[in-house]
Amino acid sequence: MRNEGANSFLHLAIIHSVPDIALYFISLVTPEVLEIQNDLYQAPLHLAVYLDQLDVVRALVRKGVNLELQDQNGNTALHLACEWDHVGCARILLQEDQPEDGSQARPNLQLQNWKGLACLHIATLKRSCSLISLLLRGGADINAQEGTSGKTPLHLAVETHDRSVAGYLLRKGALVDALMFNGCTPLHLAVGRRDAGMAGLLCHSGADTLLRNVEDETAQDLADGNEDLLALLPFDDLKISGKPVVCGEGPRRRPYNSKRGKEG
Repeated sequence: MRNEGANSFLHLAIIHSVPDIALYFISLVTPEVLEIQNDLYQAPLHLAVYLDQLDVVRALVRKGVNLELQDQNGNTALHLACEWDHVGCARILLQEDQPEDGSQARPNLQLQNWKGLACLHIATLKRSCSLISLLLRGGADINAQEGTSGKTPLHLAVETHDRSVAGYLLRKGALVDALMFNGCTPLHLAVGRRDAGMAGLLCHSGADTLLRNVEDETAQDLADGNEDLLALLPFDDLKISGKPVVCGEGPRRRPYNSKRGKEG
């Protein structure tokens, strides 16, 4: 029997926070019954994660329900755990306490919601190093591109001006020169947002200041006129072994702007 919103008995037990009834019901029925989705395409697991009901989440996972069911926004239960920073639920969904013997299904960490976001993108936007660490241990791709513009988690950390998360991602192996669909690197974004601190972190991590996006712009071009940013970038398009060279002697010159055909 289902109510007006197509909620099952289990949906209602979770919504009304009666876990004893929910747990007893879970013990009686098959996973197929536990996977019934309501009019919002929410399975009971979605609701249990949203309401942070750890015991119910654990019981559903142990029962073997499908962890990849998506709600009306394309979110799996793990997407919701990341969205609401429910680390305990995320641990259960990723089954860190289970042996990797193939006996338990694990969620697809590359699965994107309808906004093109995988769980690691959401964890980055939420600035949660705890979730990022958990997802990386579970096998998430640290350089995965979101589906709309091709931003990696590092691009998103730059967009949110979060040096702590950006530094954490870089220490975990994020590609400093990862490209968006339009060819922009994280450094392009940092310079475009006039974030000298972030640009400094990326340059210190080995970012190539001379890579060009599809508009044929380098980070130097985008920094034009900003002395704080220009101080971080090399002043000549001279490279040795693919690395930009900064002259240490003599007066500093403003960068050569190839689009204008002149200095500065």
